[in-house]
Amino acid sequence: MRFMVGYFFISTFNYKRNTFYFCVRQELTVMSRIRKILLATLLVSVVSYNPSAVEKTNDVSDKLIPNNIRLTNEDSEGHEFAPAEKTIRSFMHKWSIAGASVAIAIDGKLAYAKGFGYSDTSLKEIVQPYYKFRIASISKLITAVAIMKLVEEGRLSLSDRVFGPDAILNDPFFSNPKDKRVYSITVAHLLSHEGGWSQRWGDHMFIPLTIADKMGIKPPPDTKTIVRYALDKRLHFTPGTGRAYSNLGYSILGLVIEKVTGMSYEEYCKKHVLEPLGIYDMVLAHNLQTQKALFEVTYYEPSDVVPKPSIYGTNELVSPIYGGNDIEAIGGAGAWLATAPDLIRLILAIDGFETPPDFLASNSIDYMTDNDNGFAPVGWKTTVYNGTWWRTGSFPGSAGMLKRQPDGIAWVVLLNSSAWNGPEIYSYINTMMFRVLTQVRRWPKEDLLTRSLPCPLSVGNTDSLSGS
Repeated sequence: MRFMVGYFFISTFNYKRNTFYFCVRQELTVMSRIRKILLATLLVSVVSYNPSAVEKTNDVSDKLIPNNIRLTNEDSEGHEFAPAEKTIRSFMHKWSIAGASVAIAIDGKLAYAKGFGYSDTSLKEIVQPYYKFRIASISKLITAVAIMKLVEEGRLSLSDRVFGPDAILNDPFFSNPKDKRVYSITVAHLLSHEGGWSQRWGDHMFIPLTIADKMGIKPPPDTKTIVRYALDKRLHFTPGTGRAYSNLGYSILGLVIEKVTGMSYEEYCKKHVLEPLGIYDMVLAHNLQTQKALFEVTYYEPSDVVPKPSIYGTNELVSPIYGGNDIEAIGGAGAWLATAPDLIRLILAIDGFETPPDFLASNSIDYMTDNDNGFAPVGWKTTVYNGTWWRTGSFPGSAGMLKRQPDGIAWVVLLNSSAWNGPEIYSYINTMMFRVLTQVRRWPKEDLLTRSLPCPLSVGNTDSLSGS
């Protein structure tokens, strides 16, 4: 009898305890949902705020902080990632990488996003997923998407000629090129690096002092002046008859976008390409460390790198990272800053898979990736027949790579350091990520992109938006 009574009381206690825990879990779930609703309501309130309608308002700058509206490292914590993260840290140690950002999507969902190392070694700031990196030539993919969108809207044709009286850039500033074959250059030629320029005598975008001297202006020359300088030289081959990697060509495409839309290149891409994809943190880079964007990392280079003359003509020898090269003039060829999660959003919008729906029409994506059409790869660095596409980018002090795989996996790696082995670093990044993907046995099912609110990280008092 005592045993039965005791069993009854224990069972009753366990039942009440389990009921209590269930209620607590339910309450936490409800509170989490309420928190998201309140944040969304707060965002709407900030956007619609009219200072003339009220006398006093609450300061919201302490609410719209990264920990509330962006992914942080804590969102990708878990013992299942330990072996993969060890591989990433080993890679960084081997190649002396100060900081990195890694993002991985599985079947159209962001499954992982995390920062490693330091965004600034002197301040010991840990890289977070919302930190921005220079992405260099990965910018060409954004420019190509913008052009293809304009083509889809009927505002531009791939066969449109770029220079000449009846062409897109019919400004008098670009008239009378030395080589009349320039008049045959089309938008399609520039997208495919078939415009007629090569780097036989150097890259036009990286000789600002030479160009400023030849053009008789104060350095550094802007993009239009660099183009004018190129037009005063002969082409290296007839447009459409060869292919040579050309930063100049994609910088010209940035000018094409401006002429067709009547907007700046940056403004058009933000409003009509990036923001429709939920990307609000991408901006164009600046040259100097004092001009860093909000949450932009600091960049590092090997100790044996030789200084360069300042692009501003001061006769100073400066770092190639800050002031030794003109990233601003590169424009559509390589000037964007981006976060790794935002680049995942971009990949998923042009990957050709059904989920999520693509931003571009299928024929546009085919044009950019189908090697049989004679134009691809467009925007991408390489598109393989098996459905593997990748894009790389490097600038002094930074390197990045993104990849779309046929098995539904996409990944992004951004670095804030130059490796001593230069372009070879991409082969090692690819090998590292192959290991990382095989070391995670089970990926989370949740789409981490749903945890990021659609608003820029520049609301209210930015002094309170610390990077810690």
